[in-house]
Amino acid sequence: MKVLVKLGGTLLDSRESQDALAGQIAAARTAGVDVVVVHGGGKQMTRYLAERGVESRFVDGLRVTTQETLDAVLKVFAGSVNHELVASLNRAGALAVGLSGIDALLTEAEQMNPALGAVGRVTKSNAALLDLLTAHGYVPVVACVAGDRQGRVYNVNADQMAVACAAAFGARQLIFLTDVEGVLDGSRHVRPTLSVAESEHLIAEGIATGGMQAKLNAAVAALRAGVEQVRIAPGAAAGILTRLLDGEALGTSLVLTEGRAA
Repeated sequence: MKVLVKLGGTLLDSRESQDALAGQIAAARTAGVDVVVVHGGGKQMTRYLAERGVESRFVDGLRVTTQETLDAVLKVFAGSVNHELVASLNRAGALAVGLSGIDALLTEAEQMNPALGAVGRVTKSNAALLDLLTAHGYVPVVACVAGDRQGRVYNVNADQMAVACAAAFGARQLIFLTDVEGVLDGSRHVRPTLSVAESEHLIAEGIATGGMQAKLNAAVAALRAGVEQVRIAPGAAAGILTRLLDGEALGTSLVLTEGRAA
């Protein structure tokens, strides 16, 4: 089975949390699951810039990426965050390989909006490198940086990167491990399952906003691109990935239409 796991930067800010997740990813790989990891690192990026006196600016939740910020994106996302996660996976017994979307044009992007600077929108994803690595037992770890055929580099939203890679890779499940319990309804209760129509209703009614709205939009895009199931679950819960892969109902499971839950 092919699975793509997207890790939020908050989960990677703690060595204990990172090592726990790395152990579960390594165990899944040992059990025969082809796992690809995509990660963010926004919290680490904001801290890195602040330490250098650079203020982080956001427009519609996206980080304005100047040339100075882009240099930091490469150092933090594709550098320290990526390699620390690779090291954790190696320590847990996995053979992890650190990548970004630039490598072998894994993901190609174009500028999203000149006002945002070097923020990219993924236009194409080629999973050949992911297929090659997973077929030989490796765990690809992809930082949310993409490029184009002219050599330009873009900062890409990690959720969008995860969707593009999951669809191209043919992942059966896309698992978003986050710092929330799942998708909440109007009564602030976690919805165990959601269809695309129900997800769009939560957004239209203003119930799912901000980061959760972005997660639902990403989930819907993944489902429409052929991913069978998307999970949004609390990454800090004990044994979360192992339990999800074992079929335990945790967080929120999203499927294209009602009655198609895996």
